[in-house]
Amino acid sequence: MLMYVLIALAVVLSGVLIVAADRGTKAVRRARLRRYAMERLAAAAAEAEERERERRALQRASAELTSVMPTIYDHGPRKVG
Repeated sequence: MLMYVLIALAVVLSGVLIVAADRGTKAVRRARLRRYAMERLAAAAAEAEERERERRALQRASAELTSVMPTIYDHGPRKVG
């Protein structure tokens, strides 16, 4: 009788260990994927910020150019029709 109880206990414990190991590996995998996603997101955000800085610098340069050199003809937009 004791042998049957020990075998059942061993089966239950091995099942618990297998489930715990499976959950542990899945948690590690999710953490790794989340870390990679955060790295990619940070890189994309840095790239977008750099593009925005460049765009604003070009916009400032354009505004400075037009403040020095005004338009030739000062009139409103043309209308079709």
